Amino acid sequence: MGEALIPISLFLGAFAMVFGIRYLSNKEKMAMIERGIDPGVGKSTPRPYLSLKFGLLLVGLGIGLLVALFTVRSVFGPDMTHAEEDQSAAIYFGCLGIFGGLGLITSFLIEKKAIEL
Repeated sequence: MGEALIPISLFLGAFAMVFGIRYLSNKEKMAMIERGIDPGVGKSTPRPYLSLKFGLLLVGLGIGLLVALFTVRSVFGPDMTHAEEDQSAAIYFGCLGIFGGLGLITSFLIEKKAIEL
């Protein structure tokens, strides 16, 4: 009996969340219109370097995965114990964070250099 309530409550919760977000967004736009503010102003700001940022982030994450793979294979070898698998997960997450961050820093430096020109 209890298992049947989980999908029903999940569906109702998701519906209530979407309805609430739309309702509050509409109320906010109506309040902005009453005050004489255009509600579409903040949504159309151009972001010229957004694709560069995401591209370099994904390249950094890919390089991080490759470095982590080669590191785990060279340190632990093909036969890993359970404790070594936990350590290899830490290596994967660490490399993803480091190289993803390096991709974002590279994106920032390219944007900064382009703005100065």
